[in-house]
Amino acid sequence: MAIGLKAVEQLATDQSSLKAAAGLAKPAKWSGVGGSADGALIWGECAGSGANPYRVMADLRDLGNKCTCPSRKFPCKHVLGLLWLNAESIVPFVPADTPAWVSDWLGRRRGPSAARPPGAAAPSGEKDLHVARNVEPEAVEDPKDIARREAQAAKRNEDTERAILDALDALEQWIGDQLRLGLSGFIDDATARCRRIAARLVDGKAAALAGRIDELPARLLALAAGDRPRGTVVELAKLVLLARAFRATPRDAEIRRAVATSETRETVLADPRAPRIDAPWEVLAEQVQTRRDGLVSQTTWLLNLATSGPRFAILLDFFPASAGRRGSVFTPGERFQGELVFYPSQQPFRALLVRRDAADDTSALEWPVPDGSLSDALTRPLLAEPWAIELPLLLPQGRIARDDSGSAWWRSADGTATLPVAGNAEGLLSGTELTRTAAIWSGNRLTILAAQSTWGRIGGHV
Repeated sequence: MAIGLKAVEQLATDQSSLKAAAGLAKPAKWSGVGGSADGALIWGECAGSGANPYRVMADLRDLGNKCTCPSRKFPCKHVLGLLWLNAESIVPFVPADTPAWVSDWLGRRRGPSAARPPGAAAPSGEKDLHVARNVEPEAVEDPKDIARREAQAAKRNEDTERAILDALDALEQWIGDQLRLGLSGFIDDATARCRRIAARLVDGKAAALAGRIDELPARLLALAAGDRPRGTVVELAKLVLLARAFRATPRDAEIRRAVATSETRETVLADPRAPRIDAPWEVLAEQVQTRRDGLVSQTTWLLNLATSGPRFAILLDFFPASAGRRGSVFTPGERFQGELVFYPSQQPFRALLVRRDAADDTSALEWPVPDGSLSDALTRPLLAEPWAIELPLLLPQGRIARDDSGSAWWRSADGTATLPVAGNAEGLLSGTELTRTAAIWSGNRLTILAAQSTWGRIGGHV
């Protein structure tokens, strides 16, 4: 029995745990690694900061796990590291007798019968008892244990929330310091300054916000020198808005997702509020970026070809850069019929792919008509999520041309709207009459994902 690296990534509570696990997925960190005869149980001892190694164990049948370290994360980085060793076959899990500490854990977890290694025979009399009843006895959990566990979970949540609020206080003070010292100095030293406050946010359990700030210098450097002061003010203002939104509603899942960490896949799938959309989809583009925290983000943009439901969907995945580049399961321009579950949000974009079917009958479907005016499309989502960095747009008929300085601009066919384009819009994109254009608006530039013309589909430059 074995698991894949994908399962390990989905089990991680946040990206920092996954990164730490990658550092532990090395043979030199482990001793006493072994497994049951059928491979369902695995265990090992991981060297820590103390004199004694941490004892780590996992049941691959349901991914139950246990570690003796004091971490409040479940699973901890040591469990993820052990599972990573197994998923990538980094070390052999030689079949061996189950250690007493693994058997004790199994006994507490599922009752005495689980303490035997998988496949082992039951003691005399026990087998006959189970056959006669035709069911295994279920362990009755002590109500006091349940209450104690719930109280501990509530205390952990309270401690986490307090840590995040303290980190946000530090962030707002930091923003005030940058404005007081001057934007010019901040822009020149943005990388070092952002790295310091990002580290403070990681310590304060605000990992998602820390990642956003870690990437802020790169977003500023992508702007023209004259646009960077304005871009800095906008970025810092959005951080203040997000911090104050968290203080107002710290339990809001959408805001917590932007500050701390996203819900697990299982939580989203089980959430009755999560919109489920079964529709024909077109793959617009894929973006693969290596982040400063050592993870690679793989973003797939989809366009809903139906007349109802969210217009865009984002499939987002993370994996360690050390694992190497992955092959994509999508091809830009392909179409499929699929069911997506969206993370609950006022403006749902991020989604999970539940089912994907071939859809040969979608070739005749046209891209939908943009909803409302372009002005509404640019401003309406920001009323619900003013701290958003990127906004997907479906633009009406227009074309991309260049000004005297060589900069690219998208201009609507009726001449009422003009928007700057990021990068070099070359090839068929430049000068061609575009009937529809799918793009990302970052507040100051358009990044073209794909476009439709009288000649057919044109890929963007992402």
